[in-house]
Amino acid sequence: MLSRKNKLLLLKILSLVSVVRGYNILMIVFAQYLASIYILAPDLPLRRVVFDINLFVLVTASALVIAGGYIINNFYDAEKDLINKPRKTMLDRLVSQRTKLTTYFVLNFLSVFLASYVSFKAVVFFSAYIFGIWLYSHKLKKVPFVGNMVSAILAITPFFIVFVHYKNFEAQIFVHAVFLFLLILAREMIKDMENMAGDLAQNYKTIPILYGEVFSKVGISILVALTLVPSLLLITSFDVGYMYIYFMGAIVLLLFFLVLLWKSNSRKHYVWLHNILKLIIIVGVFSILLIDVDMVLNRIF
Repeated sequence: MLSRKNKLLLLKILSLVSVVRGYNILMIVFAQYLASIYILAPDLPLRRVVFDINLFVLVTASALVIAGGYIINNFYDAEKDLINKPRKTMLDRLVSQRTKLTTYFVLNFLSVFLASYVSFKAVVFFSAYIFGIWLYSHKLKKVPFVGNMVSAILAITPFFIVFVHYKNFEAQIFVHAVFLFLLILAREMIKDMENMAGDLAQNYKTIPILYGEVFSKVGISILVALTLVPSLLLITSFDVGYMYIYFMGAIVLLLFFLVLLWKSNSRKHYVWLHNILKLIIIVGVFSILLIDVDMVLNRIF
């Protein structure tokens, strides 16, 4: 049996993991490696990519910055989240704001320190990334349109540093990036509709609050329609192996998403829509393996 002190310590650790959304960070790390192996550096031997020390440092630094970003975002959104996510907020509050800020600065320092191993350019990149996340959390997320756009850009930034590392400028990579960017941007707008109660209470000027739900639905519908363009391009114009199955499934699910979107009128409905987009993104990460099934089978068997 754990003592009361040990139970409290365990709860605080779980609280910190909840704040930094450890599961999301693990997914991003996994996605960065898969993207490197199958999309950004497909011609390099698997061993050379997996054991690339510079890639490992860049991915680790990205994970630390993202964790710090979740902390600072949680710090500024504490009151809003108490309304929108009361249960999660109760767990998050087991760790004091002072501890969160200390952890935030430590994580950011470690990320820049690690980046210095790769190059001075990497230090500048991660310093700018840290500043961008802070500026978004403190100011920009309250600005309609701009906040959504910046959030989506920050979400795909960890892939940009890996893209620069391998210096691969093929058109297919940009089409993949556009697909992911549009999905994330649509998800950010759904989150605004999901969190209207807390945003309204904290005077956040989000799109659905300023212009209404119908306007937001039109914007989300346009983004989803635009997402179909890179999906079809990747199916018809590029060699993505068996990953074309994923994109075909994503198109069907996105059309279903649009039908549900226009029937939705409550927070519960918007949470479901948010989860649909999140599912498409997560499945997309694992579907990268379908680009070269032979590589997977040869390494497993």
